Amino acid sequence: MAAAALWRLRRTSTAAFSSAAAAGPGRPAKLTVRRQEEGVRNIILNNPRRRNALSLSMLQSLREDLLHDVKSKDLRVIVVSAEGPVFCSGHDLKELSSEDDVKHHSQVFEMCAEVMTLIQKLPVPVIAKVNGLATAAGCQLVASCDIAVASEKSQFATPGVNIGLFCSTPAVALGRSLPRKEALMHGLVSKVVPEDKLEEETMKISQKICESSKSVLALGKATFYRQMAQDLDTAYKMTTQVMVDNLTLRDGQEGIEAFIQKRKPVWSHSQDEKK
Repeated sequence: MAAAALWRLRRTSTAAFSSAAAAGPGRPAKLTVRRQEEGVRNIILNNPRRRNALSLSMLQSLREDLLHDVKSKDLRVIVVSAEGPVFCSGHDLKELSSEDDVKHHSQVFEMCAEVMTLIQKLPVPVIAKVNGLATAAGCQLVASCDIAVASEKSQFATPGVNIGLFCSTPAVALGRSLPRKEALMHGLVSKVVPEDKLEEETMKISQKICESSKSVLALGKATFYRQMAQDLDTAYKMTTQVMVDNLTLRDGQEGIEAFIQKRKPVWSHSQDEKK
């Protein structure tokens, strides 16, 4: 018994040391944590003491984790979540004070815009898993994701005007909270579930995505965002051509053949055309 207890203690100590060592000696813990298993990459905002504020460093860390090996066939979906009771409180206001110069302020907003648009340019779906408060640019982060699943304890707000700052998110002219049902109704979130079902529901969606062809999903996602900025006729013309192109893909034909043959498709996840 004593030997077993000692082994468990050593194992726990080693795991704790490895976790601390990942940040490096004398360095603070990484602002985001990246884990990946069976096609699902989890990116966790990891600065709960600062309410997971989108400081320049946090944005840079998030960008790095989003882009890491993004073209790999092993990556199928990204889930963004957070440690602590606040998903994300928006920009770090201490970085936006007059103590920092205009150049730094520009860097913060430019990096924020890059991260938000990057999410929509990635070849895989990005899911926001929200279990807490998301305000201002934190609310914008949720809105930028392709899918958002929120727990019943989640809250959304765009309070920028209350502190004299323009807030480029839904309800832009109002410094008010957005109730969960209203967030769902307006499309800010895709689904609201009990807190104890949040992980299960997010994984259910992730696993469904993993069953699909990465190349076809990438084509569909890119097309969806392209057509949003077009008028109706142009959008129909563009998407018609994309659907024709989709049929030339190896996975496009594999899906049709599998359906006709009543079997599961075997995806290549490549952009190669059917020979």
